[in-house]
This record gives sequence, structure tokens and C-alpha cells, in this order.
Amino acid sequence: MRPISLAHLTFVNLPPPDLIRLAADAGFASVGLRLIAVTPTTPGFPLMDDAPMMRETLAAMRATGVSVHDIEFVRLTPEFDASSMDAFLSAGAELGAKHVVTAPYDPDLNRLADNLARFGEAADRFNMAPVLEFFPWTNVPNLNTALDIVARTHDPKIGVLLDTLHFDRSYSRLSDITMADPSRFPFVHLCDAMVLPEYSQEALLYTARDARLIPGQGQIALDAVLAKLPPDIQIALEIPVANITENKNQIALAKKMLAATRVLLEKLPSN
Repeated sequence: MRPISLAHLTFVNLPPPDLIRLAADAGFASVGLRLIAVTPTTPGFPLMDDAPMMRETLAAMRATGVSVHDIEFVRLTPEFDASSMDAFLSAGAELGAKHVVTAPYDPDLNRLADNLARFGEAADRFNMAPVLEFFPWTNVPNLNTALDIVARTHDPKIGVLLDTLHFDRSYSRLSDITMADPSRFPFVHLCDAMVLPEYSQEALLYTARDARLIPGQGQIALDAVLAKLPPDIQIALEIPVANITENKNQIALAKKMLAATRVLLEKLPSN
């Protein structure tokens, strides 16, 4: 059975050990962990600075067999300094992560590419590789722009993280995927959502952080997107829902997400 990962944003308020235990109970093979907070109102769990929680996280991994697929969330700002990231990367290596999620927050695309390349060199020393995620509200708003930035690094290990929500809402095209080198897509963030003719920035941000849908509950052509990606691509479910952490049936909800994804995968031509 194809292994599926659970992205931390889905249950972002859960500390890493609790997320790992939830993932195990629901049937996930791995998780992504958010070690650096993204917004002032959402948590990050800096395991590089919290030895007791790191020990508990490693213990949860050993007890459940759930691995850590990726760590996040690195903002590539104009002030970004790759040499300051060693503690973060060392924590990722201790967890066994293979990928680091980065995000574009620099108006100078040449500088952004240079910083991503330097970060790729830093991550490589810890046996990890960055992926650049694109967002419609940034100056790397779509898949083609992200692919161009990654190409400028001249580092074949650096990939692009395609999130199906952002892919749809950035008006990226399926042909953009097929024109790219498949090796640039090491994994995909999967979720569903309603599709509208246009979106305000407020709506884009709200849906991304609080109002995604389980595969099959929305209108994104997920089957078409997955059919264009490498057939063995790692899938990570990133499906945050408002007030999800107050839901007393988190395990049941996670199981529902996983079951719906398996139904979707079974319908693909390669399955």
C-alpha cells in the first residue's frame, strides 16, 4: 500500500510527539514537522532548541514506526543567511528528514535564487534538500516561476513543492507539470477546495490556512494533477480546517482524510 505522509499544518497545534502518535493511529507512514513558525498566530516547535521535546519526538518515532519526511518552514527573505540554519538542519538530520520546505519572500528573484542555492549547499551537508513552495500571493505565484527560480540555482537536488490548492488558485496549467523535469517534484501537498473564477488575497490566505477540504469534497481536478506528476511521488496531506484542534475525533478525521486519498489514488490509471 502506498505510504502517505501527514503535513503538520493539518493539525498544527499538536506538538511533534502527539502528531506522530496521531499519524500512527490513523495509518500514516510519515509526517512533516513545523520547527519554525509561519505566522504570529500559529505555532512552530523548535526542536533544535528544545532537547526534552526532541527526545520525546524521537521516542514517539521509535515506538510507532512513523518517520519524519520533511521539516519546515524556511522563509527566504532579503535578509536570509544560510549559515545561520545549521541548528535547524542538524535537528532535521537527527529526525531523519530528507526535505526542507522553503518559501519565497524576496522581491529580488536573483537574490532569492542565490539564497536558495546557498541553502541547498547547507542542507546537503545534512543529507537533506530544499523544496521551494509557491504561493499565489507572493512574487513566486505559480509553478512556472518556481521552476525558473529552482533552475537558476543550478542544483539538481533542489525541488519544487506543488501544493494542489496553490497550483489551482495560481492558474497554473497541467502542461506546466509535463514540461518540467519530473525529478523536480519530490513530493506533493494534497488537499481539495472549491473553485471560483477569482480570489481576493484574504480569501487565498484564509483557505490556505483554515478552510481546505478532504480530497473528493471540493472541485479541484486532483486526479488530473496527480496523473501528470511522477507515479511514485510522495504524497503529504495538508488539510487544515478551522477549529480542527478542538475536534475531539481527530483520529477519526485523520483516518477519513487518508481513506479519501486512497480512494482517489485507486482511480488513477497507474493504480
